[in-house]
Parts: sequence; C-alpha cells; structure tokens
Amino acid sequence: MPVLQYKCSSCGKAFEELVKSHEEEVMCPDCGKKAERSWSGCMYSATGKKSKQCGGNCKTCGGCH
Repeated sequence: MPVLQYKCSSCGKAFEELVKSHEEEVMCPDCGKKAERSWSGCMYSATGKKSKQCGGNCKTCGGCH
C-alpha cells in the first residue's frame, strides 16, 4: 500500500495518506472535502531507489514496475 501526497482544494491542507490503490478517493482530515493528489513530491521506484525521470503519474508510466 502506497503513501501518497494530497492537497485539499477547499482548505489548502497538504498531507500524506496510506491508500490501498492510486485511484482511492481521499478526504481531507481537516475539512472532510475530497482532496486531490499532489504530484510535487519525490518519486521512488518499486525497488526503493529514486526514479530519475518519474512524474509520479503511474497511470501513464510503466517504467518503475
């Protein structure tokens, strides 16, 4: 299960969340509104090594796995 970064578009809270899948809907812990995934953090491959050219969007990339 990945830990992903999110940011709430309603209140601006940035946080991390342990999710079962990348498509899981995540709610803001402060205001309870739906949060959007943040792609600004560092990305690592499935091996734990930092990926050199990963944009973090696993739906469009197959290089890490």
